[in-house]
Amino acid sequence: MKMILDERGKKYVLKEGQEFQSDLGIVKADVLENASVGDEVKSHLDHSFKIIKPNINDFIDIMDRRCSILIKKDIGTVLAYTGLGAGSRVVDAGTGAGAIALNFANVVGSNGKVYTYEIRQDFADVAKKNIETFGIENVEVKNQDIKEGIGEDNIDLVFLDLPKPYEIFEDVHDALNLGGWLVVYAPYINQAEISYRVAKKLDFYDIEILETLERGLEVRQQGTRPKTRMVGHSGYLLFARKL
Repeated sequence: MKMILDERGKKYVLKEGQEFQSDLGIVKADVLENASVGDEVKSHLDHSFKIIKPNINDFIDIMDRRCSILIKKDIGTVLAYTGLGAGSRVVDAGTGAGAIALNFANVVGSNGKVYTYEIRQDFADVAKKNIETFGIENVEVKNQDIKEGIGEDNIDLVFLDLPKPYEIFEDVHDALNLGGWLVVYAPYINQAEISYRVAKKLDFYDIEILETLERGLEVRQQGTRPKTRMVGHSGYLLFARKL
């Protein structure tokens, strides 16, 4: 898959065999077909475009979505805290547009596997399309309610973004490998608190609730200082380990 980047930094996915059109002009299909990653092409209005190979974040920025998705600060915390790596097996629910499943699949690689559960047919269809478009093949989208049972075992990470995730913690415990992680994304503190108490009753270890905040810096002629706006609360992350 190739992507095109315009002079303003705006990204678009290229469709094979089709010309590219934007307010900055048209780039012919034959020009795009012969262009390689790193090449610069011109529109009929003489605007420049760069051909790039998208990474996972480039694609997620512009993919189809019908719902909110986890943002980078939370995804990064999950990946770093659990130590997810090549060959790992992951269960994810609910899928939404597929952003977190794509991130998991990108990290576990071709020897790993991601099983993602989504109860809504329309969301599952969007996720399947996004995953196929990006070209990742180690994700299985399951249009079913995970509360009906987790069909996989020997799992290294179960990630839950559900209204009442604690209702399936027993099934999660059974599905996890020794040393595997349960992670819950909870927008509200009461969800995280109940999840903590239930995980503790089920003998999970290393239980912790984290909130990640992100503040950038701005560099000016007169000096560098924190930005006046920051990415504050998005959700709480509960981590618990089967030991």
